Amino acid sequence: MSSVSLGDLSQSFLMQKRSVALRQDLARLTDELSSGKVDDIRKVLAGNHNYLSSLERRLDILEGYSVANEEAKYFTGAMQASLSRIQDFSGQLGLDLILASGGPIGVVAGSPSENAATQLQGMMNLLNADIAGRSLFAGTATDGAPLASADTLVSELLTVVSGQTTPQDIVAAAEAWFADPAGFDTVIYTGADTALAPFVLSETERVSLDVRANDEALKTVLMHTALAALGSDPALGLDVPQQSELFGITGLGLQSNQDQMTDLRSRIGFTEARIEMISTRNQAEETSAEFARNALIAVDPFETATELENVQFYLQSLYSVTVRSSQLSLVNFL
Repeated sequence: MSSVSLGDLSQSFLMQKRSVALRQDLARLTDELSSGKVDDIRKVLAGNHNYLSSLERRLDILEGYSVANEEAKYFTGAMQASLSRIQDFSGQLGLDLILASGGPIGVVAGSPSENAATQLQGMMNLLNADIAGRSLFAGTATDGAPLASADTLVSELLTVVSGQTTPQDIVAAAEAWFADPAGFDTVIYTGADTALAPFVLSETERVSLDVRANDEALKTVLMHTALAALGSDPALGLDVPQQSELFGITGLGLQSNQDQMTDLRSRIGFTEARIEMISTRNQAEETSAEFARNALIAVDPFETATELENVQFYLQSLYSVTVRSSQLSLVNFL
């Protein structure tokens, strides 16, 4: 019987080919185990990439909406924080003005006008705040502050109320100027008359938020605070009992405006709740899409680890055989 054998050179090439194949399998399995994905997606999908492409496109879209949701949360959160501080400032200032007025005996103690001027500066700074270069309370005019300076407001209001002889007349003149479109809204408010564009949070969800620095609740706060800051100004010509009366009126005005401020903040709170709800829904859809994609291209880590161990064993065995073959000689055979 004749036998067929491989020559030394052919056997060497055969072992090299096997070694290369095992090393390739080792690299592939190592990569799959570390990434959790199959190396040859085309083979797994049998050439049908439509479903996988659709899932990946959907995940990209949801990632974009996730960024938009985070921006909306940040923006509305900053607005809520600013209004919360303004409400706290105005509420405390209202109490201070009522207590400082002292009723018929005149101003009890302290400097109510100085306190009001300081609080007015802080409130207007909060309304002029911005995040990432976008003004919070300027409507669509997000590239600039919505209000002039506190000094400008006090100066303009002094011009408006000058010549009034009683606290009631002063307050009435101030109310008329703040309500007049040619008054506060033209001289002090420099923002847009249109609301901020809606936040696009999903393919079907849009969230609108129209809270500007010329909102009636905010204008009322600024009016009473600015009048209190003018209370002791000699240009008004008020005596001490009249100053006391003006401080009392403005303090009560700030206190009665607390419900309006709460309503204003609740509008933002409702928007924040909607943003959170949409964000949760988007996250759930994203998780579902990722699960579906992984079901297509994910590898079984236990099966892959077992196969990797087998390849390592075969490769080590091949190296052992190669070493033994290289040590063969006719002397050892005989």
